[in-house]
Amino acid sequence: MARPADPVLALTTGEPAGIGPELVVALAAAGELPAGTVAVGDPALLAERAAGLGVPLTLHELAPGEAPSAQASGELPVWPVALRVPSRPGTLAVANAAYVLETLDVAIRTCRDGHADGVVTAPLHKGVIIEAGHTGFRGHTEYLRDACGVDEVVMMLATDRALHACEAGWQGGGALRVALATTHLPLREVADAVTAPRLERVLRVLHADLTRWFGVACPRIAVSGLNPHAGEGGHLGFEERDVIVPVLEALRREGFTLDGPLPADTLFTPRHLAGVDAVLAMYHDQGLPVLKYAGFGRAANITLGLPFPRTSVDHGTALDLAGRGVADPGSLRVATALAADMASRGACRPT
Repeated sequence: MARPADPVLALTTGEPAGIGPELVVALAAAGELPAGTVAVGDPALLAERAAGLGVPLTLHELAPGEAPSAQASGELPVWPVALRVPSRPGTLAVANAAYVLETLDVAIRTCRDGHADGVVTAPLHKGVIIEAGHTGFRGHTEYLRDACGVDEVVMMLATDRALHACEAGWQGGGALRVALATTHLPLREVADAVTAPRLERVLRVLHADLTRWFGVACPRIAVSGLNPHAGEGGHLGFEERDVIVPVLEALRREGFTLDGPLPADTLFTPRHLAGVDAVLAMYHDQGLPVLKYAGFGRAANITLGLPFPRTSVDHGTALDLAGRGVADPGSLRVATALAADMASRGACRPT
């Protein structure tokens, strides 16, 4: 069968006991998923969640990698993956950790085999995957990096108003892109992880993918310091002086447009963000609280550095909300729209 004109997105349904399956169901029932979206998960689970929400949904099971046909509101094509044990909303089952990882593997494989153009992931539960024996598991970002065999990936979150800003840069009113130099690390390990080689790799990936996936011809990136007051000239820490500044100066000589290192407590103000296409924060809780304050529920998580687009939601599994029909699908709506836009812009299909 010929490939559809629209990008094909593999949408994993996430932790089955969480809100992921019902968010997918809600958007499909309302006709709010991009054309070409295929869910990756257990069809019986999705049918059960649809029935529980009282929304009409027709599922179309496809063979692995089979291209979806045009679908109307209330229809959802699925690449099936079977649950290991039955799932109840809000109740984790360690046995289903293997199911969650298999949905990821199927999504990655369809992209690498040319059957899909991008991956969108509903939230998973890191703890239950670790409890199942995957003790080194850190999250989607690192799993995708290892599965694709790339040297460096970069986590970036973007609010909905920033998704299509492109050359316009900072738009005000909550428009923001924030990338991270380190991701899921305990705080005591962060300083040792901010090395010159790592920072250079991260900045190169961020610069390249702002151009590839977002159409920013000459990205301007604001870089935070690691320490209070960006180190205060070495009096409050030496990482800025010895690591961050030399990397920025070297990349500026290559033509990169980089501001910083800037103190994180004043970086996220209109004066510093004017004309900036993205901010690079040094660690997870330095940059993401600001972004989530600006647009929680209206933002997407993006993995840069992969051979295909990958987006996700800006929230977790919300076990306490699962099965109640009250979870907000806004972030998943943004994530799927962004993935479709990135796939169209980046021309990632094999020729």
